[in-house]
Amino acid sequence: MNIPNLPQNIVKSLINFLYQEAKNRGFNRVVLGVSGGIDSAVVAVLCKMTFGTHLEALLMPSITSSKNSLTDGIALCEQFDIPYQVQSINQYDECFRTNHKEANLIRKGNFCTRIRMSLLYDLSQEIRAIVVGTSNKSELMLGYGTIHGDLAYAINPIGDFYKTQVYELAKILNIPKHIIDKKPSADLYAGQSDEDELGYPYEEVDKLLLQISKNYSDLSEIDVKKFYQLGFEREMVNSIVTRIKKNLFKRNLPTIYALKK
Repeated sequence: MNIPNLPQNIVKSLINFLYQEAKNRGFNRVVLGVSGGIDSAVVAVLCKMTFGTHLEALLMPSITSSKNSLTDGIALCEQFDIPYQVQSINQYDECFRTNHKEANLIRKGNFCTRIRMSLLYDLSQEIRAIVVGTSNKSELMLGYGTIHGDLAYAINPIGDFYKTQVYELAKILNIPKHIIDKKPSADLYAGQSDEDELGYPYEEVDKLLLQISKNYSDLSEIDVKKFYQLGFEREMVNSIVTRIKKNLFKRNLPTIYALKK
């Protein structure tokens, strides 16, 4: 039930994917957000290997962002010679907090995530580039993302990689160890941690997600009993499957009324 290792030619394959997908859309330049975390670090380095200087990374700290996130993001860009800009979203964050004092942490975090993607698309228009996403398969299956926020990209090279596979890819790409060793976080608010919210480490969650993917093409049909029988802890299965089903709507395109003709 272990997550399969990545093929030896994975980096070359990903570079080809990025190049062809951008070319097919009429672009030779890309933009992406760099957070200081492992997912965006991996994608940024892949984009640098693919597009060279035809790349712009945008670092967008908010009021509650960890200072280490910005420091690590800048250090990564400078180490790999990735062109970057720092554009604080404090003013948007402060405005939202002033006008919505009752908003909880998730709501505030989602607002900032959508502001970041708006800035990325504005930059993409300015420099004629296409937006590259940084969500991994574990996050996508769990619904760990924001509609019109970090899920609103055009191309995603790691969307079929479980989180544990992203770690493997990071080592192949020589991503700095201190980024690899960080606790995974969407940095939605101070002290936020993916695994604390999930209640389980990605190493365990990914094993369950792998079996779910193997057994169900339609995630709305998941039967938890099947995974009890495979030896997974009941509480984890119930928690993860509930999260998957609750967030399935995030994976669907908008429903459009079909006019009868």
